Amino acid sequence: STTTSITVGMVAGGALTIEGAIPVIMGANIGTSVTNTLVSMGHITRKEEFRRALAGATVHDFFNLLVVIILLPAEVCFHLMERVATYAAEIFQGVGGMIFSSPLKAMTEPAASGILDLLQRNPTLCVIAALVLMFTSLKFLVDLSRGLVVQRSGRFLNRYLFGAPMVAMLFGAAITFLVQSSSITTSMVVPLIGAGILTLEAVFPFTLGANVGTTVTAMLAALSTGAIGPVIVAFSHLFFNVSGILLIYPVPFIRGIPIFLARRLADLTSRSRVYAFAYVALVFYLVPLILIFIWR
Repeated sequence: STTTSITVGMVAGGALTIEGAIPVIMGANIGTSVTNTLVSMGHITRKEEFRRALAGATVHDFFNLLVVIILLPAEVCFHLMERVATYAAEIFQGVGGMIFSSPLKAMTEPAASGILDLLQRNPTLCVIAALVLMFTSLKFLVDLSRGLVVQRSGRFLNRYLFGAPMVAMLFGAAITFLVQSSSITTSMVVPLIGAGILTLEAVFPFTLGANVGTTVTAMLAALSTGAIGPVIVAFSHLFFNVSGILLIYPVPFIRGIPIFLARRLADLTSRSRVYAFAYVALVFYLVPLILIFIWR
């Protein structure tokens, strides 16, 4: 969400072209899914739970990677996303927008500001404190999810929220719009998969809905700028995620690819936890850095 907002702002300020901004948005879609994998690490001491949790976390990664592999070459060669987004932006430009305040951010902002002030906003100390708080929160999230099993809430989730793919997709979009972060939404269900409450197939459409929900806030904000560039970038983000769903989810064979890859990786990590750390380092750090170095 931060990367997307910065990108939209840079386009509005003329520091980045629309052509250059769209691939950044695609990369942000991949990068945001690393949080899910970090959440799954909360189950690392329990072999079977970790296998399920990692599969649930990385299905989002593999979906986003697959969509980028398909759409990035098409965008570079034909600028399809930019053209469709430009057409939509011209229709909606001038209709106005709004800035939506996330209730979650409103609740956490006072505590976050207090901690920053306490640490005198020292960058090193703030990073250390942020990491400690993040992993502590993940631990509590995992424990809370196990409590849901005892309370038999799993039956309610499977029946009413994750029972039908379309319902799960809409639920993911709505929750993500409210909290303004697909990382939070998708990470929330990873412990539920690890605990055996939800299945990988049931959660998959939920993560796709989260991909769409995270684009709405930026789109509404871009409409209020009065400039067409930010609106085009915001619409590109929306169309990118919607196109990915339309290309992959309706076809059972293609839909099964991210699920198959996530399960295969989870099976490997159940034999050795090293594969999980190697996966994160390779996909989110080494490969991007190598490609940046090659294309400089």
